[in-house]
Amino acid sequence: MSKRHKLAVGILCGSLAFMATAAAQSAADLNRQFQSAVALYDAGRNAEAAAQLEKLLPSTPNSFEVHELLGMVYASLSQDAKAIDQLEAAVRLKPDDAPARTNLAASLSRAGKMQLAGEQFRKALELEPGDYTANHNLAEYYIQSGKIAEALPLLERAQQIDPASYDNGYNLAMADFTLGRLADARSQIQSLLEKKDTGELHSLLGEVEEKDGEFVAAANEFETAAHMDPSEDNLFDWGSELLLHRTYEPAIEVFKAAVRRYPQSPRLQIGLGMALYARGLYEDSVNALIAAADLSPSDPRCYLFLSKAYDSSPQQADEVIQRFRRYAELKPDDALAQYYYAMSLWKGKRAQDAPQDLKKVESLLLKSIALKGNLSEPRLQLGSLYADEHQYRKSIPELERALEIDPNLPDAHYRLGSDYVHVGQKDRAQAEFAVYQKLRAQHMAELDKERAEVQQFVYSARSAPGGRH
Repeated sequence: MSKRHKLAVGILCGSLAFMATAAAQSAADLNRQFQSAVALYDAGRNAEAAAQLEKLLPSTPNSFEVHELLGMVYASLSQDAKAIDQLEAAVRLKPDDAPARTNLAASLSRAGKMQLAGEQFRKALELEPGDYTANHNLAEYYIQSGKIAEALPLLERAQQIDPASYDNGYNLAMADFTLGRLADARSQIQSLLEKKDTGELHSLLGEVEEKDGEFVAAANEFETAAHMDPSEDNLFDWGSELLLHRTYEPAIEVFKAAVRRYPQSPRLQIGLGMALYARGLYEDSVNALIAAADLSPSDPRCYLFLSKAYDSSPQQADEVIQRFRRYAELKPDDALAQYYYAMSLWKGKRAQDAPQDLKKVESLLLKSIALKGNLSEPRLQLGSLYADEHQYRKSIPELERALEIDPNLPDAHYRLGSDYVHVGQKDRAQAEFAVYQKLRAQHMAELDKERAEVQQFVYSARSAPGGRH
């Protein structure tokens, strides 16, 4: 007897009724050849099984079993086009066979023919509506297609059929979480934990608690997950949860331990750099973020935080400038890459009292603006550069445009007010200084912006390729 494809239920029948197709071969001979192919397939000798079945096929063109097994053998050899041809033939011969349609759907899915795969998964479910595998497979198809709401009732039905299924139960909890059904997700996870206590369940429960605003419970679950399974994912989740809620000292310790365990992880280095920056340890933060930039030079996430840390600690100017130069060269069409490089040159040399190439700084800022004209910061800095050179007729338009893009820039209002003083427009200057004073008093807005930047990094890093969910 042979095993069906792993997504199918049941086994092939061992006794086959072949049609008499060749005078020189008896049905018994054909059956022996087929059983030999079955044994080869069961032993994992797929290439030999394929050769045996290919010889057998001309003598048994209408055998459902031969076509189906050959299709599964080709699928095992990752020859999806051939697998699809054989499995389609099997389905034509026996259209009411649900496992055959499931096997065909699996091969179509691997070949990227998702719409056709979905049709076969749905037909399999129509044939066996009470079957766990048929419900689970169609749910998985919907999940892969991003249709979580459509997957949910199928996952629920599959779980009712087989309450002990861990994989389906996990997917059900994840679907509940994604759809905002937090109480259902929590209940499902707790039910699974009674059967199988795993780190990934505690991690998912941590995400549920976080989304529900239960910070302490979330941090405890992420910590439990990290102790049970100190994977990069789990350590990142634990450290970033502490960082999100400004528990900086513990966050630093978690990220330090994580970096020691996974020294080649850019996101862990960024997390450490952010935690150190938030704690006011700017030089250490710059060092961690430089390490992140070296691990993944094209990753834009570390450069925002490197620019912030460097702003507060420009001592490592040469090393930081080198990283921003490399990033700008790697991303010649990225406005922020050009902006960061410009600011690293200007800031670093200014801090060292070294000669500054202001023409280079100006050129990079102009390039940044040309690439993306709706960024306020490059215009603010270009206006500031012109103002430092007493070119007020050039600085004022840049500062005014920066404030059109973002009226909540205190430095732009202050700079613009100063420029108006120099050109004799004192009333306009006083208005700008008044706005500046008001915005400086709204310090919490800056903290909220910084927190939003941390959140954006954490959530993007959690869902990056290679993550669990």
